[in-house]
Amino acid sequence: MPVTVLLVDDEPLVRAGLRAVLDAQADIEVVGEAADGAAVIPLVRRLRPDVVAMDVRMPLLDGIEATRAVLRTVPDPPKILVVTTFEDDEYVYEALRAGADGFLLKRARPAEIVHAVRLVAEGESLLFPASVRRLAERYGDGGDRSARAVLDRARLTEREAAVLRLMARGLSNAEIAARLVVGTETVKSHVSGVLAKLGARDRTQAVIAAYESGFVEPR
Repeated sequence: MPVTVLLVDDEPLVRAGLRAVLDAQADIEVVGEAADGAAVIPLVRRLRPDVVAMDVRMPLLDGIEATRAVLRTVPDPPKILVVTTFEDDEYVYEALRAGADGFLLKRARPAEIVHAVRLVAEGESLLFPASVRRLAERYGDGGDRSARAVLDRARLTEREAAVLRLMARGLSNAEIAARLVVGTETVKSHVSGVLAKLGARDRTQAVIAAYESGFVEPR
C-alpha cells in the first residue's frame, strides 16, 4: 500500500509542486489538498491520510492550531510534517511542541521531500536535528516547570537517560546502538520505554520535552 498524503498550503503553486514530486513515486499517493488549516479535520476524517504535509503560516487557521486540533480530535491521527520557508521560524518550534512529527523546507530538493515523507510515515520522526537544537536554544525554555515535572515523574533509568540524550543529538537507533555497544532491538526497547514514561507521541515530542525541561542543553 502506498503512503497517502494530504497537502495543506494556501499557495496553489506550492501544492502543485509537492503533488508533482510525490505523485511521481510509486509508493506515495497524494489523496487530497486544502488551502487552509480550517479544512484539515474534515479531510483527515474522510481521507485517512498517513501523512499531512502542513504549511505553518495560513490565513484562517495556521499549522500550529491545525496540528493541535487534529491530534486532539482525530482517533489514530496521521503523521504531521510541517512545511516551512524558514527553518529558524518560531512557528516551526511551536508546531513541533504542538505535536508535529518533523518539518520540511519548501526549498528542499525533490529527493529530500520524498525522503522526508517516507521517514515520517515510518515513524522516524525527528528531521533536521541540528535545526531543532537551534530552535530549542532560541525559543525553548530550559526551565519549564511542567516539562521538568514530567521528566522527574518519568524516573528514567540510566540507560534510558543516555538514549534520550543521544536521541536529542539526532542519532538513529542504529547509531545509538553503535555508541552504546548494544543491539538495535535493545535500543528500540529503550526508546519505547522513554516514550511511554514521558507520555510522548513520538521521538520529536520526547526530544522537545528534554530541551524544555533542561534535561538536555541545546549546546
